[in-house]
Amino acid sequence: MRVVAAMSGGVDSAVAAARMLDAGHDVVGVHLALSRSAATLRESARGCCTIEDAGDARRVADRLGIPFYVWDMADRFQRDVMDDFVAEYRAGRTPNPCLRCNESIKFAALLDRAVALGFDAVATGHYAQVVERVGSDGVVRRELHRAVDSAKDQSYVLGVLDADQLARAFFPLGDTTKPQIREEAAARGFSVAKKPDSHDICFIADGDTRGFLTRELGEQPGEIVDATSGEVVGSHAGAYGFTVGQRRGLGLDRSSLDGEPRYVVGVEAGANRVLIGTQDLLGVDVITAEHARWCGEAPTGEVRVGAQIRAHGEEIPAWAELDVDDPDVLRVRLDSRVRGVAPGQSVVLYDGTRVVGSATITATSLRERVGEPPHQVGARHTK
Repeated sequence: MRVVAAMSGGVDSAVAAARMLDAGHDVVGVHLALSRSAATLRESARGCCTIEDAGDARRVADRLGIPFYVWDMADRFQRDVMDDFVAEYRAGRTPNPCLRCNESIKFAALLDRAVALGFDAVATGHYAQVVERVGSDGVVRRELHRAVDSAKDQSYVLGVLDADQLARAFFPLGDTTKPQIREEAAARGFSVAKKPDSHDICFIADGDTRGFLTRELGEQPGEIVDATSGEVVGSHAGAYGFTVGQRRGLGLDRSSLDGEPRYVVGVEAGANRVLIGTQDLLGVDVITAEHARWCGEAPTGEVRVGAQIRAHGEEIPAWAELDVDDPDVLRVRLDSRVRGVAPGQSVVLYDGTRVVGSATITATSLRERVGEPPHQVGARHTK
């Protein structure tokens, strides 16, 4: 099989490429140039896609004896990931750029170009597993599952893959822990064996998301308002710099409060207003989401799932159902309340270790607020 190995310049993608070669595939290494200012070196473990990273990837490819290319996707990354990131915050939502990158870049732009050039699949260094199962109809279907290493599991950010993309995807590291990957890289003589993992948002190398948004959107002074009393309790330089559940960086005069911590409970982008409240206002157990994507067949009726809201968050037992009138709208009823769920985040659904699919959160609520009794755990809801 002809395979494009996406090589970021890190240890994970290096070992992934090597394993695909060991498995007998015809492998070509490709580094994605996503930054318009790639001359800037990474800052410690922050940032990626730099000239330094491209050089590291090339050295691994040379050691493996495979062809290596750099594909310039900076304009596509700017439009589909960075501009989307800024637009979402401007609208008062909290996006996950890693999911958008996987959906739009690595398993759309990259995979589409690879297939157009005659390749069969793309391999990446994500920590997840693909399991093949034979259905009752005799057809082999591929399923996306969690990685063995729960601390590194990246199935959440791959929840945007559809069945066709999954059919052409390989994740060779899913059955291995990160320490074992580093040991293997060292044994293979890879110079990246001890290279730090990149983390946070790759295009915000200094980790200052609010500073990045301020540079993009400019200062937009507005009010911080108590969600219960309606009283103005502070000011801010831009509602885009806040997200639901946030506690730090509110800049409040604590002497005017009752001593109880305050959190962001809402962002009203149109009014440039940030709503704050006490912790009890953060809990929700009903999620409405759109842009549903399924790693296999879409579920029919109401199904029992595990729902995960953050990349390394807790999985919450839940019921999920597509809207009868609009199959792009998903409703999820959680068995227990979750705090700090913001519009723009993604909810990823699981059946055991299998990823069912994902959707982008548009609204949250409490069942008590909509007059609906909670489901009993383990009992199927009937209307």
